[in-house]
Amino acid sequence: MYFEETFKEALVSWFDTNQRQMPWRETKNPYYIWVSEVMLQQTQVDTVRSYYARFIQQFPTIEDLAAADEDDVLKLWEGLGYYSRARNFHTAAKEVVAKHQGQVPQDPEAFLALKGVGPYTQAAVMSIAFDLPLATVDGNVFRVWSRLNDDTQDTALQKTRKAYEAALNPYVQTESGTFNQAMMELGALICTPTAPLCLFCPVQANCEAFDKGTTLERPVKTKKLKKTQHQLHTFYIENQHGEMLIEQRTTSLLKGMWEFPTYPAETGHETLEKLFGDAIVIEEAPSFSLKHQFTHMTWHIKVFRAKIVSETKVLEKPTQRWIPVSQKDDYTFPVPMSKIYDAMQQ
Repeated sequence: MYFEETFKEALVSWFDTNQRQMPWRETKNPYYIWVSEVMLQQTQVDTVRSYYARFIQQFPTIEDLAAADEDDVLKLWEGLGYYSRARNFHTAAKEVVAKHQGQVPQDPEAFLALKGVGPYTQAAVMSIAFDLPLATVDGNVFRVWSRLNDDTQDTALQKTRKAYEAALNPYVQTESGTFNQAMMELGALICTPTAPLCLFCPVQANCEAFDKGTTLERPVKTKKLKKTQHQLHTFYIENQHGEMLIEQRTTSLLKGMWEFPTYPAETGHETLEKLFGDAIVIEEAPSFSLKHQFTHMTWHIKVFRAKIVSETKVLEKPTQRWIPVSQKDDYTFPVPMSKIYDAMQQ
């Protein structure tokens, strides 16, 4: 679709009237806008609202975030998932304080160089906070633009993102932040994946897919690889003092977070028996099972209750510790482990 000023006018006019009220749309503070954009990656708006408010309250300035302990940052992030976002953002905040005097850089390339900042976050923050002419291309924009142009390029490819950014560039020479947000809002409210509200679309007259009847066939995207499946056994272990055993993860996935001892299903029981010998009694049948989905894998977890029945050696791993059941909230647990804790208290 060639550049049409009437298209932009219709879209922005619709956005001005119909946009959802969000706290990060009520500020031009680049740090606050950045917080929201990091949280909104892979997460629904309604979920982000409360997390955003708590995060800003706890870390009102980027200096506050930079000075925080990682455990405190992860604790506030608990339940949002994709914890690498929080770690990268924390690192980036330290970089801003160290290299940019605590000011979010207005130079797009300097901002892009920060830890965890990719082309989408760069364009979103730079355009919304500073009105710089950069086009945002996220899942919503891919869908809207591919339908408007009845475009069959594979949106999973980096070259398609580049092509869309170039095609949208004329529209962000003015009011870039407003236009970018309007495109994303149109995708979220009207141009939805499976049941688009075409009759209510403010730019229906510009939509080639609507005209050709191919709306539900756009965008074109190669299928993701199948998720790997992992069978795990998790052990909720209590000692004679009513304390529970937790262990800090050291692998890249959920690194630094706490969990109940978890092992591949085929080695779990054997591992615990080697660790504790006759001092541990593990219930034969699992208490319950649960499934947890990650982007690239699925955990199938069977949960076993276990008891330490006699004095045993001090834990050898520095990543393990016994804690009172009441102190669970002092540690950052991923969602499946929090579910296990809740179930075991019933």
